[in-house]
Amino acid sequence: MQPLSLRYGTNPDQTPATFTFPGNQASPLTVLNGQPGYINLLDALNSWQLVRELQAATGLAAAASFKHVSPAGVGTAVRFDQTLCQSYHLTTCPTSAIAIAYVRARGADRMSSYGDFIGLSAKCDAETARLIQHEVSDGIIAPAYTPEALTILKQKKRGRYLILQIDSDYTPAEPTTTRQVFGFELTQPRSQQTITPALLTNIPTQQTKLPQSAVRDLLIALITTKYTQSNSVCYAYDGQTIGVGAGQQSRIHCVRLAGGKADRWLLRQHPLILGLPFQPTVKKVTKDNVIDQILEVGITSILADHVWEQYFTRQPVELKQLDRTAWLKHFQNISLASDGFFPFSDNIERAVKSGVRYIAQPGGSIRDDAVIEACDRYHMTMAMTGLRLFWH
Repeated sequence: MQPLSLRYGTNPDQTPATFTFPGNQASPLTVLNGQPGYINLLDALNSWQLVRELQAATGLAAAASFKHVSPAGVGTAVRFDQTLCQSYHLTTCPTSAIAIAYVRARGADRMSSYGDFIGLSAKCDAETARLIQHEVSDGIIAPAYTPEALTILKQKKRGRYLILQIDSDYTPAEPTTTRQVFGFELTQPRSQQTITPALLTNIPTQQTKLPQSAVRDLLIALITTKYTQSNSVCYAYDGQTIGVGAGQQSRIHCVRLAGGKADRWLLRQHPLILGLPFQPTVKKVTKDNVIDQILEVGITSILADHVWEQYFTRQPVELKQLDRTAWLKHFQNISLASDGFFPFSDNIERAVKSGVRYIAQPGGSIRDDAVIEACDRYHMTMAMTGLRLFWH
């Protein structure tokens, strides 16, 4: 194909930038609307790989919300209740499989998903497009679009919304990947590892039970870490990610970062948070910012000088620490996956605070025994996959 001109490279000063599909065959990627940028394409191609693999592994339609080459959220078509629907700022729950997956992906970490790139594993329908229409997003990649969905999406960003279509049957012909860094070229075999339930059979802990819901969520977490900048850790629950820790140099910092996000996802469903008396004119993005601020530092941060009057019809009630702790204890079947082994048991000590009961990690640390002992102490089931999933 002829080189496709991009808006710019990683930064605006990096121009000109181009995109090329090598060889004589037609490109499997089609730009239906808008002009892509360098980062857009990185997010698009990585998100497509994730959702395609996740649908194949679970049999469920899948969606991903990508930011800066890592997923902010990943979801599958597992129906959810009105409580979760309300926490995602929806009055009615979605009905189509791909719409459910999208709402879960976008709702996993709404702060990080602001201005995201969306990946869908199945045809984008009108219901999904209408949901996307009201979110701040840079673009989308999917294998197909209904005519109505395409019309809706083309209206976003004053007609500049980036819409990409990819051939669902496309598989790279080259068995290697090549990358240039500072004038040097690095080549390696393309990863051919397939993530399936078979990876979860080596269980060295005293607890060995893995219900089907945990298998599903561990597959979601593993495939998410596979396409997340390393080091990475992912918490998953009820068919979606609820906390992703990406690009940290320390494993425990990944666990803490992802665990903090998981806690906030759970606390957004607390009755006091769902019942915050927002003024009807407050936009969703502002609600997300305010809720995040409340969960991070408390109501007191917005009470000074009557700042709360900008957002609420009346002064909100504080969610006290005891209430937070009690609420989080309701959720005790959360799954966690790590792209590399746990070098110390402090990772387990932090994970249990966020309700983690099921873990998948490669194993292979000299301190595996200490990690297994910590899991046994908290009655966790841990599978050692033997498969490292670093992504750089």
